[in-house]
Amino acid sequence: MAKSKVAVLKVQPETILEDVERLMHMAGVGETLRKGSTTIIKDNISWHFPFPAANTTPWQMEGTILALRNAGYRELVCVQNKTVVTNAFKGEDLNNYVPIFKRYDIPVLYNFKEEDIQWITYKPKTSMHVLDKIYPEGITIPEYFLGKNIVHLPTVKCHIYTTTTGAMKNAFGGLLNTKRHYTHSWIHKTLVDLLAIQKEIHPGIFALMDGTTAGNGPGPRTMYPVVKDYMLASADQVAIDAVAAKMMGFNPLSIEYINVAHQDKLGVGDIREIEVVGSDISQESWGFTVGNNGVSLFGNLAWFGPLKGMQNLFFHTPMVHAFIFGSEAYHDYYRWPLKDRKIFERWKISTHWGELFQKYERGEVWAEKGVSTSA
Repeated sequence: MAKSKVAVLKVQPETILEDVERLMHMAGVGETLRKGSTTIIKDNISWHFPFPAANTTPWQMEGTILALRNAGYRELVCVQNKTVVTNAFKGEDLNNYVPIFKRYDIPVLYNFKEEDIQWITYKPKTSMHVLDKIYPEGITIPEYFLGKNIVHLPTVKCHIYTTTTGAMKNAFGGLLNTKRHYTHSWIHKTLVDLLAIQKEIHPGIFALMDGTTAGNGPGPRTMYPVVKDYMLASADQVAIDAVAAKMMGFNPLSIEYINVAHQDKLGVGDIREIEVVGSDISQESWGFTVGNNGVSLFGNLAWFGPLKGMQNLFFHTPMVHAFIFGSEAYHDYYRWPLKDRKIFERWKISTHWGELFQKYERGEVWAEKGVSTSA
C-alpha cells in the first residue's frame, strides 16, 4: 500500500489558529474534501463537562472553521450526537463552541432529533465484519450524511475499551444510533465497519486531532491530562490514529481496530508506511497506559468477560436504564464534583492551554487575534 501522509505540528496558543490552517494544508485538506459539497464538522464530546483532553477544544473547532472557509468550503454544518453519559447541548455550551457557531454562522444539527436528521436503512457494498450480525434487522445511518464531506475533530487520548481513541472512533456517535452499546463486545471490528461505510457515503473524509493536552489513563473521560502541545491532521483515518498511538507509546498494530483496518486496506496502520510531515516525532513515546477507573471493571466483565452471555438481559431490556443511571451518577455526581472538576480548574490556571480556554470563556479571543468572520 502506498504511504499515507500525517501532518504533525508542535503548536502554541499565540498562533494556534494559523497553526491549524497550516497543518490542515500540509495534510492535503484541499485535495481530500470535494469542493461544492456541504462539509460536516463532527466534533467529539466524550463528556459534556470541559475535562481536558476529553473533548474537541474551542481552538480546534475555530481553527478548522477558518481553515475550511479560507480553502473555499462555504457550506459548513456541525452535527452533534448524544450518548448515555453526555448531553450535547450542555457539551457545546460548557466547551465554548456555541459562541464560535454564532460568530461564524455555523448551523448545528442533532442526529437524535427527528426534525433535524432522519435515519435510513443502509446496505453496505463492502462485506461487514460484525455490524450486519449485530443489527440483523438492518444497519441504519443518518440520511443527511450521504454525499457530504466530513471532518472529524477527535483528541489524543486513551480509551478503556479500545486502548486509544481518535478519528476512527469519532464516527461511532455520528453514524450509529442510540443503541450503540449493542456493539461494545465487538467494538474494534465495529469501528472498521464504520470506516468502510464512511468511505462509501462521504466524498471526502479528513481528521484534525488535538493533542495540545493529551489524555493518559482510563479514557475517554476519567483521565490524567498531560500537556503535549501537538496537533495532527490527515486524510487517512487509520494512519492518524496509528501515529497518535505511537506518540502515546503504543504499538499501533497491536491495537485491533488499527490492525484490522490496515489489513482491510482502509488506511495505513503500519507506522513504517506512513509519511509524517512537519515536526519530528521520532522520539515521541509518552508511556501512556489505560488502567481502569473502577466502573470500567464492570464494563470489561459485561462486554468482554464472563458476563458477556447476559448482555441480552442487561442491555436489551429495561434493565439498561439502571446501567445508564449508574454511569451518569458515577461520572456527573461523583467524579466531576469530587475529583475531576478540581483537575479542570487546576489545568485552567496552571497551563497555557488552560489560560487560552479561559479567554474563550470570557469571549476575549477574537478581539485579541483580530479574527474576521469574512475569512
